[in-house]
Amino acid sequence: MSKFIEPSMEHIRNEKLYAEMGLTDDEYGRVVEILERDPNYTETGIFSVMWSEHCSYKHSKPFLKQFPSEGAHVLMGPGEGAGAVDIGDGQAAVFKVESHNHPSAVEPYQGAATGVGGIIRDIVSIGARPIGLLNSLRFGELSGANNRRLLRGVTAGIGGYGNSIGIPTVSGEVEFDPSYDGNPLVNAMCVGVMEHDKIQKGTARGAGNKVIYAGLKTGRDGIHGATFASEELNEASESRRPSVQIGDPFTGKKLMDATLAAIDQPELVGIQDMGAAGLTSSSSEMAAKGESGMTLYLDRVPLREDGISPYEMMLSETQERMLLVVEEGSEQKFLDLFEDHGLDAAVIGEVTGSDRLCLYYEEDLYADIPVQPLSEEAPVYILEGQQPAPDDKIYEYSRADLNQVFDALSGHPTHGSKDYIYEQFDAQVGANTVQKPGFGSGIVRVEGTDKAVAAALDGKSRYVYADPYNGGKEVVAQTFRSIISTGAKPLGMTDCLNYGSPENPEIYHQLSESTRGMAEACTALSAPVVSGNVSLYNENRTDSILPSPVIGMVGLIEDVNFMDGLTINSKDAVYLVGATTKSFAGSQIEKLLDNETSRQLRYIDLETEYSRGMYLRGKLTAREIKKIAPLGRGGIAMKLAQLASFHHLGLDVEIDLDGEDLFAENASRYIVIAQPGMDIQDAVEIGRLSDDGFTIKARDVTIERTLAAVTEAWEGAIPKCMTSVD
Repeated sequence: MSKFIEPSMEHIRNEKLYAEMGLTDDEYGRVVEILERDPNYTETGIFSVMWSEHCSYKHSKPFLKQFPSEGAHVLMGPGEGAGAVDIGDGQAAVFKVESHNHPSAVEPYQGAATGVGGIIRDIVSIGARPIGLLNSLRFGELSGANNRRLLRGVTAGIGGYGNSIGIPTVSGEVEFDPSYDGNPLVNAMCVGVMEHDKIQKGTARGAGNKVIYAGLKTGRDGIHGATFASEELNEASESRRPSVQIGDPFTGKKLMDATLAAIDQPELVGIQDMGAAGLTSSSSEMAAKGESGMTLYLDRVPLREDGISPYEMMLSETQERMLLVVEEGSEQKFLDLFEDHGLDAAVIGEVTGSDRLCLYYEEDLYADIPVQPLSEEAPVYILEGQQPAPDDKIYEYSRADLNQVFDALSGHPTHGSKDYIYEQFDAQVGANTVQKPGFGSGIVRVEGTDKAVAAALDGKSRYVYADPYNGGKEVVAQTFRSIISTGAKPLGMTDCLNYGSPENPEIYHQLSESTRGMAEACTALSAPVVSGNVSLYNENRTDSILPSPVIGMVGLIEDVNFMDGLTINSKDAVYLVGATTKSFAGSQIEKLLDNETSRQLRYIDLETEYSRGMYLRGKLTAREIKKIAPLGRGGIAMKLAQLASFHHLGLDVEIDLDGEDLFAENASRYIVIAQPGMDIQDAVEIGRLSDDGFTIKARDVTIERTLAAVTEAWEGAIPKCMTSVD
């Protein structure tokens, strides 16, 4: 008999132990119907993690179905560890973004590090070698000591893992807002490149084929991590926090190399990362996709310590692990391969012709569950959203001291240089990085070719709060603008949907309307969704975070050599492309002066967005313009300050707008740098670059600074906060 004694089925039901695991009464009843009996303790835990929001998307699945997932370049869409798009010559770009928000709130270093490690393994499990990392980060204001602690820990964790494993961090974005106080958002994206014919899927098929465990030995870290990520962070949840997963980038590097070698073997049937819910999700999902069953012998699982129960083995989220299915008779070949890379590996089970996931430990049966209901039939909840009444606020900033507004915004961490963060990341490892983090998308050359992959990751939370439907469109559009600004053609996108509790009707409305807008923008901008992630129940101490969908997009530069010598210089002309309207809902000037975000309509024309973006892209690749800089947070004034500071060039601009319009944040606008007198569609020449000085003249205000002063504010925005006494 096994030495593991589990609570009785009667005790599980009567004491409602299932509720502590995250199942509702109705969900537990559904489990009983599926099994035609009460589940035992291990089975209850397995259902609880597989039916958690983090694994099953039970509140968001109806909205995800809106997204277009097919297109001329799509090779593999949602449903696998990552998506893949064609980049020509038989090659594919593989990419995905995922969140690690709750773990980063608990332990920022390891939370961020394991987030990076997990997204890398998702890419590697498809068969791609990673070429670049990106991150989208949200923190509370840096005036708070805890937010400074979180920033330090998260950035150290991202750098500690990514630098050690040898993958460059090539782009990202960071925002600071009180909404994220105590609940940071840590979204990590990875991009890889591979050959079409090596694309793998997480599938278990072929009765008798063997199941191989590879990687770190299993410990007790992260048990019920998927459930924890599916509930609000509050005082009541403190006691239920799982032990935090620990990343090991050096083992991660060995596992990456070994996995890519294993994928070259013809006997490999399927492979999947052991991510959220660990061995439970990987085994059940692989069996479900292969329409097979699977039997696992848990006494064969490599363990870090004695006494780990079958329940703990199945729910552990120990990092740096892969699950493989290989053809019967070839298992020794794979065991030897992993051993040669210094990794533990063991045959722990086999594929069966049944529809059951059966778990044994020393001949005792610990679970017997039908695969399809466990993996594919989690409950889906369609709730009632509630649209809040729009605000009738009238924006009037003409009487404000706009010079003070400029100084306050240009010195705020959201608008300032992110070098404090990026200098902790290696952006050049691999020697193929063409454009590093700091100003725009990352660009990485495809080794051995003239092609390059451009990648961007962006979000506009305040816009989504102000107007969920149109704000959702703008999130996609902003990332599209970043991609075309490199000269790349957008090929596809991935999304990470970060929101508060969907059980709050207003949050549910945000989720519903913003995804509707995002889906429309994906279609209009020819950017199908190939992968993604959902993170709900993100709450600060008093309320929900701002709705924060983040979009990652990948594009192709067919000949990166067009960029050679394409630099901006003193005497170049500055152009404003697109009309400016008094759009202040969700703007940074509203946040600064009014300390709120009003619910008011925003406007975006997706047809104009696409045609203008592709037109400017063509001008750039033809070398008729030198630089495209999309406008975003803080409007014209902030973009000019960032442009001057980043390139160490002064400027003298005169623009026929009211002063307050320098801070308006309406869609579809760009700053473009080109030779004077160029004919650029929908553009007005507004000034010149210079060697020194910084002047913006509007109808009723002049902002005049030295270039040194503007640069000092930009460069010091984050460091000045981080040197505050904690």
